[in-house]
Amino acid sequence: MEEETKKEPEKPQEEDLLDKAKKLLDRADDIIDENVEKVKNSKAFESVAGAMDKAGDFVEDKVEEIRNANVKEKLEAFADKAEAETKEHLEKAKQAGKKLAGKAADKLEDLAQNIRKNAKGEEPQEGSQT
Repeated sequence: MEEETKKEPEKPQEEDLLDKAKKLLDRADDIIDENVEKVKNSKAFESVAGAMDKAGDFVEDKVEEIRNANVKEKLEAFADKAEAETKEHLEKAKQAGKKLAGKAADKLEDLAQNIRKNAKGEEPQEGSQT
């Protein structure tokens, strides 16, 4: 019987502890809510919130500028222009190479004629190199 009497008072104590813990938790929650409201109403919070809004707007504006700048189209146009200019320069280089090859062939022909004439015993032409 002694055991039964001891167990009964423990239950109300446990309930009292639970009630006290709940009350303490409710008070802590109220204090946190009050402090959050104080912080939200402070000038520092307002200035930080304003700065964050400005930063967000700035980023959004820059993203929109990039989207509106048509970067992809500009890069494609640049690539097309560079390709056309490269083709033009390549064609000019080919033509210059053909002219140089023609001049070299003419000089070699002149030299070959001078060598043939020298081999036959004739005088080389003026203006020809030997």
